[in-house]
Amino acid sequence: MTVLVIGGGGYVGSHMVKCLLENGETPVILDNFSKGFPDAILGGVTERGDYGDAATLRDVFSRHNIDAVMLFASFIEVGESVSHPAKYYSNNVAKCFVLLEVMVERGLRNLVFSSSAAVYGSHEEAIREDAACRPLSPYGRTKWMVELVLQDFSAAYGIAFYALRYFNASGASPCGRIGERHNPETHLIPLVLQAASGRRADIKVFGRNYPTPDGTCLRDYVHVDDLCDAHWLALKRLRVGDIGGFYNLGNAKGYSVAQVIDVAREVTGRAITVEDVASRAGDPAILVADSNSIRNALGWVPRYDELGVIVEHAWRWELSKGTIW
Repeated sequence: MTVLVIGGGGYVGSHMVKCLLENGETPVILDNFSKGFPDAILGGVTERGDYGDAATLRDVFSRHNIDAVMLFASFIEVGESVSHPAKYYSNNVAKCFVLLEVMVERGLRNLVFSSSAAVYGSHEEAIREDAACRPLSPYGRTKWMVELVLQDFSAAYGIAFYALRYFNASGASPCGRIGERHNPETHLIPLVLQAASGRRADIKVFGRNYPTPDGTCLRDYVHVDDLCDAHWLALKRLRVGDIGGFYNLGNAKGYSVAQVIDVAREVTGRAITVEDVASRAGDPAILVADSNSIRNALGWVPRYDELGVIVEHAWRWELSKGTIW
């Protein structure tokens, strides 16, 4: 059987393709490459197309013996979702309806969904899966809406799903062949490393008046390869009849923006210029995971849970870009 990886040319999706290949799978990748990159895909079969197009989905399903779907094709920029919410509801929610309807039509039941800690909003303590969902941005609301839809499709049509709520996906493959590659880049660690490498003049710190020890936002950074390990464990469970559930993916460690910059200075040995600017709409002060549920239920154990290692892998990728791009 074969896994359909929707958005397999993107950051997490391309690492998931690598993980599947390493575990003996031959993934089928569906991507319209509006955000992803063909050269980030290290193997499998690539189909160029949009997951919101029912005819494309039917064609892909008819030509490949697919037993499970992994969905990564979301727009993810919080600030942009505030200023252009229609774009986010269209791509992240409406297209997902199309996918689910075609899955039901084809009798496919297994889905691993790339969700987000943005469904929670801001909480002062480590967040468990039973915490209230109070998303602060349209991006977070789109993820929460899809989770609600999945519950209804599960009850009505037998869709089995894992919704994996990422905290801050970070780092790059230790092999150095793929890494974080958004255009434009909005994530903190690659932006800090671009300032270290000289590809940008400075790193902007959005606000220093949050209720945190140093006034900058606290986040839980989880290595992208560890995220993919969790998806693989979820896929194996679905294949033996598990009904799935909601799980946090984080390291249960909070690092502030200022701490990340300090660690990046240590790892790179470079000077990093900082510019303080106003805080952004939709940014919660604290997002830190309680990930005990997935550790206990699926046996997930992160391999790269230290911030210095995550930054080191991302720095290796940053230094390699001159020969790749």
